[in-house]
Amino acid sequence: MPKGSKDGALKSAAWRDRSLKSLKLGSTALAGCGLMSGPAAANMLADTTAAINPGAMILVGAVGGMCAFAVTAAVSLVRHRKQSAQVTASLEKEKSDLKFRIDRLEAMLNTDEQRVIVWTGNGAVPQIWGILPEKSGVPRPPAQLLAFGSWLTTKCAGDLERHLDMLFRTGEAFAATLKTHTGTYVEALGRTTGGAVVLRLRDLTGERQMQAELSARNARISGELHMLHALLDAMPAPAWQRDAEGKLIWANAAYAEAVEMTDAESAIREGATFLDAAARTAMAVQRTEDGCFSARIPIVASGDRCVFEVTDVNASVGGAGIAVDISELEQARKELGRAEEFHGRTLDQLAAAVAIYGSDRKLQFYNAAFRQLWDLDDAFLESRPEDSTVLDALRASRKLPEQADYRVWRNKMLKSYQSLEARESWWHLPDGRTLRVIANPHPQGGVTYIYENFTERLDLESRYNALTRVQGETLDNLSEAVAVFGSDGRLRLWNPAFGRIWQLEEDQLAELPHVNEVVSACTLSETEEDAWEQLAGNVTGLLDNRTHKVSRLERHNGDVLDYATVPLPDGGTLVTFVDVTDSVNVERALLEKNEALQQADQIKNAFIQHVSYELRSPLTNIIGFAQLLSDPKFGELSEKQGEYAEYIQSSSSALLAIINDILDLATLDAGIMELDLGEVDVASTVSAAVEGLKDRIAEAKINLRTNVPENIGVIVADEKRLRQVLFNLIANAVRYSEENGVVDVSCNREDDKVSFVVQDHGYGIPAEILAQVFNRFVGHDTGSRRQGAGLGLAIVKSFVELHGGTVDIESAEGKGTTVTCVFPARPELADQVAAE
Repeated sequence: MPKGSKDGALKSAAWRDRSLKSLKLGSTALAGCGLMSGPAAANMLADTTAAINPGAMILVGAVGGMCAFAVTAAVSLVRHRKQSAQVTASLEKEKSDLKFRIDRLEAMLNTDEQRVIVWTGNGAVPQIWGILPEKSGVPRPPAQLLAFGSWLTTKCAGDLERHLDMLFRTGEAFAATLKTHTGTYVEALGRTTGGAVVLRLRDLTGERQMQAELSARNARISGELHMLHALLDAMPAPAWQRDAEGKLIWANAAYAEAVEMTDAESAIREGATFLDAAARTAMAVQRTEDGCFSARIPIVASGDRCVFEVTDVNASVGGAGIAVDISELEQARKELGRAEEFHGRTLDQLAAAVAIYGSDRKLQFYNAAFRQLWDLDDAFLESRPEDSTVLDALRASRKLPEQADYRVWRNKMLKSYQSLEARESWWHLPDGRTLRVIANPHPQGGVTYIYENFTERLDLESRYNALTRVQGETLDNLSEAVAVFGSDGRLRLWNPAFGRIWQLEEDQLAELPHVNEVVSACTLSETEEDAWEQLAGNVTGLLDNRTHKVSRLERHNGDVLDYATVPLPDGGTLVTFVDVTDSVNVERALLEKNEALQQADQIKNAFIQHVSYELRSPLTNIIGFAQLLSDPKFGELSEKQGEYAEYIQSSSSALLAIINDILDLATLDAGIMELDLGEVDVASTVSAAVEGLKDRIAEAKINLRTNVPENIGVIVADEKRLRQVLFNLIANAVRYSEENGVVDVSCNREDDKVSFVVQDHGYGIPAEILAQVFNRFVGHDTGSRRQGAGLGLAIVKSFVELHGGTVDIESAEGKGTTVTCVFPARPELADQVAAE
C-alpha cells in the first residue's frame, strides 16, 4: 500500500476513535443528568455508532462534550455558592466577636494610666490609645507626643529614638526609664506584635518612681565617678581614693609612676603610699574641721625631690586626694618675683611716671617718678586706691586739667579698661606742665598708665624752632657765604651770600646740585679750580680723611676769599666763604706801614744808643770837673760859683740817670740784659733805696713812711735792679706828691711771693693817661713841679717782668697813686726766669 494512503487510513481511524469516545461521554452525561436511562443511552450509542459515519460521529461527540461541561459547571456553581454562604456566616460571626474584643481592649487601655503607640507599617499614621495625667509630663496631643524632644530631656529623647530605630530594623525589644522636662520619670516598653511596633508609656508613681529616681541618680553618679576617674587617670598629677578604713581603693597611672609601680592595680594591691610619714603627720595635724587639707609639701616622687600642692579630703565614707607637681611653678614664681623686683627697680629709675592698675581698677604698682609727679601721700598710695579715687584726689589738689564736666571726662578716661588698644591723651595742668598720658590696657584686665612730662620738651621745641628761625635769619643776613653739603655730596643748605659771591641763581641752587656740579659752575681760573677740588675732596672723602681745613683763595677778578670746611657729625660738611678783599688790602697797607715804623724805630733806637754813648763820656768829664771845682783843695770858689757848680753836678747827675735808663732800655730791647741773681735782703734793699733819695725827699718836704716786717727775710733777685725799681717808684711818688705830703713804702711776704707797695697821696694820674704810664716817654704835668722823662715806670715794669713778677697800678685823680710789684721768692723760680 502506498505511504499516503496508509497515512489517510490511520487518520480516519483516529477520528473514529475520538468520535466514539465523545459519544460515550455524551451518553454517559445524559444518563448522569437523568435524561436517559443507561440502557437507552447504551442502545443509542450502539445505534448511532452503527448508523453514522465518522464525520457525524465527530459532530455528535463535540455536542455531547459541551453538554457535559455545562452540566458539570452548573453543579460546581451550586456547590460553591452553598459553601460561600456558610463561610460568610462564619466570618460575620467572627467579625462580631473580634469587634467586641477590640472594644473591650480599647476600654481596658483607656482605663489604665498609660499611652500605647502602634505603628503598623506601610507609612500608616500610628494609632495612639490611653491617657496619662498631666503631672506625668507626657503631652496629650498626638503630634506633640510623637515629638519626643519636646517633652523628654535631650539624652532620653535620643535614647528612645535609638531604641525605636533598632526595634523597627531588628525587632529588638527594649525597656527604658525616661526623664521628662518636668523632672518626672516615664517607663517605656517597646516590642513587635504581629508585624506591628508597639510602644507603651507608663507613669511611674510611688515606690517605682522612687526606684526610677534612685536608678537614674545611681547611673548619673556612676557615670560621673567613671568620668572623674577617667579624667584623673589622664592627669599627670597623682590622685588616690581611700575607703572608710583608710585603705587605698583607687589610684591613677601618675600615682603608680610616682610610687614606682608598674600600674595602678599593683599600687592598690601593694598598698603603696605616696605621702611619707612627715607629710601624713602634717596632714593629720593641719586638717580642718570639715576634713579638708591643702598644703605645699616636698615629696620624693619617681626618684626626684619635687614640691607638690597636696589637697586631701576625708569623710566618714572614705577619702580622696590629689597632688599637683608645682616645682616648675615655684621656680617660675621665684623667677617672676625676681623679674618683678627687677622691673620695679628699673621702672623706679625711669623719668616717666608709671602706674599699673589691676582688673579690679585698684592700684597695684607705681614708681618713684609717679609719686614725685603727683606728690601723693605714701599711705594713700599703699592702700591700693581705685583709679577713680586717685583721679578725685588729684582733682581735689588741682593737679588735673580743668574740665567743664569732670564726670564725663573721668568716665572717658576710665573707658580704657574696656578698650583693646592703647589710648593717648594730653593733659595741660594748671601749674603749666604738659603731660602725655598713655593708657595701655592689659589682655587679662587692668590698665598701665605712662605719664611723660613734655613740658621741657615742648619748651625746647619752641626754643629750638625759634632758634632755627633766628639762625635762618642770621644765615640769610650774613655777609659770609655759607653752604652745607650732605653725606651724599649734594647741597642741603645755603644762604643768599653764597649765590651772590659765586653768581649762582636761586633756581639752580634749589635743585640741590652735587658738589661736582657746583665746582663746574664756580671755577673760572686754575687757582679756583684747585681750591674747589680740595673742597670737593673734603665733602666727598671718607670719614678719616675729612678734616677741618682753612685756606685763602684769590679769584680771577682780584677778590680774596677765606674759606673753611668743617666736617659735621651727620656726615655732612659745612663750607664758609668770607670776602676779605678789603681786609687784605688794609692788611697789606698796614704791613707796609709797620715795616716803615719798625725801620724808623730801629733808626731811633740806634740814634738814641749812639747819642747816649756819645753823651756819656763828655757828661762824665763834666761831672768830674764840677766835683773838682767844688773841692776846696783846688781853690776856694765864691758863693755864687759854688752854687753854680752844684747846679752843674745835679743837672749832670740827672742827665746821667736818664742816659743810664735809656741804655738799660736799649739793652732790654736787644735781649741781652742778664740778671745777677742772688740772695737779697729785702729790708736792706728798701733802706738803700730810701737813702739814695734822702736829699730829694728832704728838698720836697715829704714825710716818707716805711713798713717792712722784721721777718721779711730774703729773696732771690738781682739786688741792683731791685734797688733801681724801688728807687724809681719812690722817686715818682715824691715827684707827684704835694709839699708836706706822705709817701708809704711797705713790704709783705705771702706764700712764695714778696710784694712791694709804694703809695702816695698826691695829685694822682688822669684816667686817660693811666693806661699809658708804662709806655716810654709818657708823663704828665704836676703843676709847679717839672715833669720827668717818662722812663721810670717803663724800666720798673721791664725789670719786674724780667724777674718773673707782675706790676699793678691804681690811681685816682686828686687822691694819689698806688703801685704794687710782686716778685717770686723761690730760688728755683728765679733760676727758671734767669734761664728764660
